[in-house]
Amino acid sequence: MSTLRETIREKQRIVVKIGSSSLQHGQTGDLDYIRLEKLVRELCDIRNQGKDVILVTSGAIACGRKAVGIREITGETKEAQMAVKQACAAVGQARLMMTYQKIFAEYNQVAAQILMTKNTIVDDLNRYNAHNTFSQLLQMGVIPIVNENDTVATYEIEIGDNDTLSAIVAALVDADLLILLSDIDGLYTDDPRRNPEARFIPQVDCLTEELLAMGKGSTGSDVGTGGMNTKLQAARIATSSGVDMVIANSRDIGVLHRILDGKEEGTLFVAHRDEAFDLPQFVNQLHRQD
Repeated sequence: MSTLRETIREKQRIVVKIGSSSLQHGQTGDLDYIRLEKLVRELCDIRNQGKDVILVTSGAIACGRKAVGIREITGETKEAQMAVKQACAAVGQARLMMTYQKIFAEYNQVAAQILMTKNTIVDDLNRYNAHNTFSQLLQMGVIPIVNENDTVATYEIEIGDNDTLSAIVAALVDADLLILLSDIDGLYTDDPRRNPEARFIPQVDCLTEELLAMGKGSTGSDVGTGGMNTKLQAARIATSSGVDMVIANSRDIGVLHRILDGKEEGTLFVAHRDEAFDLPQFVNQLHRQD
């Protein structure tokens, strides 16, 4: 296992995903600027090592909710709830990106915003253009910051969670490594918050149906949309696309450089490229399997 971990040092194109609960103060819902600053510093340092790095970030809707003073997304109908969610996203995405831009600028790093929906991947021309945009930005030394386009996304065209989105991005750009920063140390045999007997799994060599079933019914925080189920789905997309993936705890953002130093942090999912895996087809089926 240590040999596999050591190969992470050689990874050149890294996608990092961070969730809503990792970016906010739990008591107030306000952005955690200290954690944000540490995240940006880590990403800039990865970039300074000559590696490509992409950030997939949550937080737009939560940021917008806070800005307009809404504690919960409510509405008499699903359409009304969707409208509130999209309005909050429109406010929050601008605020979130402005904050990122300011902190990245302190480290003389240029960042770019990319907003995606399911159609970005399912449509051949959109996917081709997205791939070219990512490639050009990375070639220019820019760090792309990716989020779902919640301002226009409806149930039919939304990806739904950023665990899945980050794996799709990793597959799209031919990344070497995907790191999911979460509020849990990695994969366990059961939910460790409910079952003290749950055992930690440091490495997954093969993603079996049994493992995938373990994620069913697990839920994330009330501010995020992902639980272990979405992380295992992300692992399926990433490993089938030839991308190694690590789930690690965002409690200490410094875990990023320790992972890239080959340290035993989080759960490593080993890539097994599946030539039969069709990314656009898989994305097109999202929600239909729910």
